[in-house]
Parts: sequence; structure tokens; C-alpha cells
Amino acid sequence: MHILITGGTGFIGDALVPALRQDQHTLSILTRQSLDSTDGVDYIADFSEIPAEKPVHAVINLAGVSLADHRWSGRYKREIVNSRLDTTQALVSWIAGRDQKPGVLLSGSAIGYYGHHEDEVLDENGSANPGFAQGLCEQWEAAANQAVEQGVRTCLLRLGVVLDSGGGAFVQMARPFRFGVGNWIGSGRQWLSWIHRTDVVRAILFLLREDSLAGPFNLTAPDAVTSRGFCEAMAARRSTLVNLPVPATLMRIMLGEMAEELLIKGQRVVPARLQQADFEFRYPSLETALEDILAD
Repeated sequence: MHILITGGTGFIGDALVPALRQDQHTLSILTRQSLDSTDGVDYIADFSEIPAEKPVHAVINLAGVSLADHRWSGRYKREIVNSRLDTTQALVSWIAGRDQKPGVLLSGSAIGYYGHHEDEVLDENGSANPGFAQGLCEQWEAAANQAVEQGVRTCLLRLGVVLDSGGGAFVQMARPFRFGVGNWIGSGRQWLSWIHRTDVVRAILFLLREDSLAGPFNLTAPDAVTSRGFCEAMAARRSTLVNLPVPATLMRIMLGEMAEELLIKGQRVVPARLQQADFEFRYPSLETALEDILAD
């Protein structure tokens, strides 16, 4: 297949692109970076660089700046929103203008769609509690769902916290343990719904293949843990001299609204629809994931 990817040079894309090439797909990757095209991979700066007569069989939309790179100033919040909505709306408009539509759109979202629910277990039918991340995800999904009106099978990827070595959230989460300090945020009872990056890639490949699947999918491991549970799992593999909480008040002072939305509160999310479709996780538990991630 010829697959168009937005956000293909990010943390997930770095693992996804080699996997797609291994399956012999040809790729067009929309990026702001100046990169030289290679065999089977074309880097483009605009959708118009894809000739109208060249079929695009699938689209994977992962565009968007990181929520955790900066404190959430008004300016950065606008960048967070615009980097997702503008690209997704432009993508759907581009699809609408093509005579030959792609067969499937896999579009990024996040478990922030649900807002915060304390200990409630959330599948894809879970209700939404308002907040900045919740509103962002709702708008993002609504923009992607416009492709359904074009007859395109559309899957919404509600990503949990993606863990792997070499990037993403794990680098920050694991740093204190390198110095013998195990910690958790606030009470430690808030839920961390995570997924190994390998299983993100495998789920994307699975959804590309399964023509009967559409709508929202929680991309989280079946075994969510609390913040303190993550600390205990890490401490079992990295010797710690001290284990202690990072006060929620301190996190609010340091990071403001971002701390409240991403760190102090959480969601207990389960991948019900993937499991119903018989998707098998390679890393279903945090213990198996950490064994792989910390093996290097």
C-alpha cells in the first residue's frame, strides 16, 4: 500500500515507519523538517506534492506538538490545539478533493478524551468530564470524523502514555530512579494508563488490516497501574535509596495546569474494543514492558 503519514518523524513514527517498510508499504511523510527521501519513503512539506493520479490507500494522522514539552501558557495551548486541528482539517479537505479516496484513516487522539474519573474503569463508551485535554481530543476527533462523510473508514486512536526507551514520557519518569530515588506524584493513587510503543505500532498495523473495524479504540495496555504502582514496579528493577512522593502542590507551582491535567489526576482506561477484536498485546503488563524497556 501507499500510506500517507502526518507526524511520522515523532516518537511513535520512529518505530512505525520501519515496521511499515518491513511490510513493503511505500510511504509519504508530511513533515516540517528538511529530510532527504529514501527508497520507499518520500518526505513532503504539503499534501499537494502527492500527484492526484497517485493512489493513497491509507492515511495515518499523528500530527501534533507534545503536551508535555512546555508549561501550558496561553500561547502554547494554542499551539497544541492548532498543530492537531489545523493539520487534521487540512487532511480531511485534501481527502475530499481527491477523486480516489483512501480506504482508511487512522487518526490520533488520546485518553484525555474522557477527562478525569478517579477509579472508574473506562472503555470506549466511557463518559467525558470537561477539561482542556478533553475538549482538545473531542475537537480533534470531530475533525477526523468528517472523513466518514467521504466514505473513508475512520479509526480514532485514543493513546495512553506511550512507554519505551529512547524518548517519550518514560525518559522523564525514569530519571529519578537513575539516582536511586523512587517517587510518585501526590497521593500516588491516580491511574496511569500506559502502552508499550511496540504495541502501539502493532495496533496500528492491526487496524490497517482489519477492514471491519472503525470508530474509537483505546490504545492502552490491559493492565493500568497507579502512579505509586509504577514506582513500585520500577523500584523492583532499579535499586532505590529512598522512595517518597512529589507533593501535588509543588507540581502545580512548577507546571501549572499541565500538572493538574496530566500528572496529578488520571484515567483508568481499558482497551475493550481491541480485545474484542482479538488483538493480542505483546506487553500486557507493566512488568513485561519494563523487562523489555530496561533490558538495554
